[in-house]
Amino acid sequence: MTHVEHVPARPAAPVSWPDWVDERLVTRWANLGVTGLWRHQIEVAELARGGQNVIIATGTASGKTLSYLVPAVSEVLDGGTVLYLTPTKALAADQLRTLTELDPPELRAATFDGDTSFEERAWARRHANYLLTNPDMLHRTLLPRHAQWSAFWRRLRVVVVDECHGYRGVFGSHVAQILRRLRRVCARYGSRPVFLLSSATASEPGAFAARLTGLPAEEVTVDASPRGTTTFALWEPPLTELRGEGGAPVRRPATMESAELLADLVAGGVRTLAFVRSRRAAESVALTTRARLEDLAADVGRPIGGTRTTSDDAETPAGGTGTPPGEVETSTRGTGAPAGGTGTHTGGIEAPVGGTGTRTGGTGMLAGLPGKVAAYRAGYLADDRRRLERAFRSGELLGLATTNALELGVDVSGLDAVLIAGWPGTRASLWQQAGRAGREGQDALAVLIARDDPLDTYLVHHPEALFGRPVEAIVLDPGNPYVLGPHLCAAASEIPLTPDDLEIFGPSAKEVLAGLVEDGLLRQRATGWFWTKRERATDLADIRGAGGSPIQVVEASTGRLLGTVDEPSAHTTVHAGAVYVHQGETFLVEELDLDAGVALVEAGTPDYTTFARDVTEISILESLRSRPLGPGELHFGSVEVTRQVVSYLKRRTQSGELLGDEDLDLPPRTLRTRAVWWTLPASVITPLAEEGLDLGGAAHAAEHASIGLLPLFATCDRWDIGGVSTELHPDTGLLTVFVYDGHEGGAGFAERGYARALDWLTATREAIASCECDHGCPSCIQSPKCGNGNEPLDKAGALRLLAVLLSLEARS
Repeated sequence: MTHVEHVPARPAAPVSWPDWVDERLVTRWANLGVTGLWRHQIEVAELARGGQNVIIATGTASGKTLSYLVPAVSEVLDGGTVLYLTPTKALAADQLRTLTELDPPELRAATFDGDTSFEERAWARRHANYLLTNPDMLHRTLLPRHAQWSAFWRRLRVVVVDECHGYRGVFGSHVAQILRRLRRVCARYGSRPVFLLSSATASEPGAFAARLTGLPAEEVTVDASPRGTTTFALWEPPLTELRGEGGAPVRRPATMESAELLADLVAGGVRTLAFVRSRRAAESVALTTRARLEDLAADVGRPIGGTRTTSDDAETPAGGTGTPPGEVETSTRGTGAPAGGTGTHTGGIEAPVGGTGTRTGGTGMLAGLPGKVAAYRAGYLADDRRRLERAFRSGELLGLATTNALELGVDVSGLDAVLIAGWPGTRASLWQQAGRAGREGQDALAVLIARDDPLDTYLVHHPEALFGRPVEAIVLDPGNPYVLGPHLCAAASEIPLTPDDLEIFGPSAKEVLAGLVEDGLLRQRATGWFWTKRERATDLADIRGAGGSPIQVVEASTGRLLGTVDEPSAHTTVHAGAVYVHQGETFLVEELDLDAGVALVEAGTPDYTTFARDVTEISILESLRSRPLGPGELHFGSVEVTRQVVSYLKRRTQSGELLGDEDLDLPPRTLRTRAVWWTLPASVITPLAEEGLDLGGAAHAAEHASIGLLPLFATCDRWDIGGVSTELHPDTGLLTVFVYDGHEGGAGFAERGYARALDWLTATREAIASCECDHGCPSCIQSPKCGNGNEPLDKAGALRLLAVLLSLEARS
């Protein structure tokens, strides 16, 4: 444990109901225990009621749902309709449950997503006045068939965009264009709805809302809801004796640490949610936790826990032998209890006492605890997801390992603790996940467990980067021509485009339209632009992928279609030999046929995971902006990147041990994108080379680490970006390090890196310096996707090179 932060409690600022809220709604909310609003809730409601677009960006459990429900349901009672957009099915189902419990008069709410039957869709089209759906259904069904929903569009008063901080990067850029198409369809039917956006805390939320919707928006950011104290611990797993690539030490996997901590907390009756980064990891953590609890039951075989119960017949045994709430007698982590304690606590972290989570009863044996742990992730059937949510809310389940499917606003209250296995990508997501504990005002515990990654290493050793700092801005680029083009085609197929429409789609729309006409996708006539093809225009935009025809993943022995993968990702996720996970089942890829668009797989049970590795060449097309950086120069501009996946690593799932590196024969792929790059002149690097510094290894190490740290400053994942470093680049004639967006046309990440370059590269150097390894490891300068086998790398050289770039040596 590297740091413990105590986030203080916050008092409430309640206010009374506004006069315009229908008394019937006030009564119904009072029956549910809601007797008034917090100050930020009424501020949002008043702005929306006054016809202003507004975004609320406050923390988890701050009552954002009520802030938009008040004006939205009020509009329904006045005869209007409401469109509710959410990124996940789980959140839509949770919102429908909330509306059903409220049961306002005249409200007819319905979900419209992939789980909705044909009969339910027909009912929603005819009767619903509060429609809960997602951007995918809006893109593929509601907008192309807008005439079938004409009555709904005519009366549309409010569009709620919930959990909108998830709309970032390329996906967010697609959603931005879908919302512009929605505005255009609404105008066709004479409506101009208010856009009401809900987000986790974010920097500049008003500017983000304007980029997402294309409309100015007010922002509400001051949280007036009550909050208990949160104990937030930063946890770094130890280095093991295992050795990876180049003999580098391997750190214990964050998922294994999470499973042990989850088992210890569940054994102590602490209701806990463990966030992991992948579906496979969710299943693995749940299985490992259950196995550990079974081992504990076999070793101990006696009652545990305090006085709380999970059922009416569970009683504390005579003599009171239960463990005090929040303490864990059965932990074997060897860190010892705090002074004055008697049992071993989980790593010295005491779980919250006095929370509302359900505790294991005194006669509840350890043998029953494995059944109180489950996994929750996208891909489960709708009934299974709802059942798990109910079980966790009721206390039937004590431990849940989940992907970010439960990061969003699904109402799972009464939690005591949250474990976060690996940096979740943004500070906003970190606080969104940590905020799931203590959601009813009680004290809470949150633990961030570092992965073997440069950014995680930096954060657990630099807590000031997490606590007391504003969260990131949400990055998206609606003007990306590779995103805009397909949506202009879709818009033209819905309603022919006219010159007056171009303002909605932004300043680059005219140029992109000319290209679409030249390519034969649209036909220009005197009155505007028309879609004349038989194909569905919406098929041109893969809003959650990166473009190109999707690759179908098919089980070879049965012909069963398991799913699809976008073509650019296929090279790294479904190459021959890759481990592919679908709804908890593990498959091995036998063949990837890019020409046929098919990956053939067979079921298997490998004890390893796979990581694709690629080699990259980059050429500069245009430098759009530049400025001095220390003795060097910093640039942002357009580049052409040629990438080829050349091999894949196999690592043992449980330990992270490197098992092998298998060659692949895949064609290169070329994309035009945006990049940030820095150079150093010969006058600076020549003396370093004369001192014996390996310039190529130093630049390569700095590149890897900077890719790992950019997600701290731009809302991206390290897999969304790539990099190239060279001692002498042909386009610059200098030592050059590039970091580029991994999406056609760019996604805004490199541009954010250019804007925050000094902070970003300073953090990169500090992350390398913080790692306790001698010569470099995956926690600092090694990359799992490096096609050069992480050679050459020079940790000491990277520290020296970055010090020169940042002028640290001159300052000292």
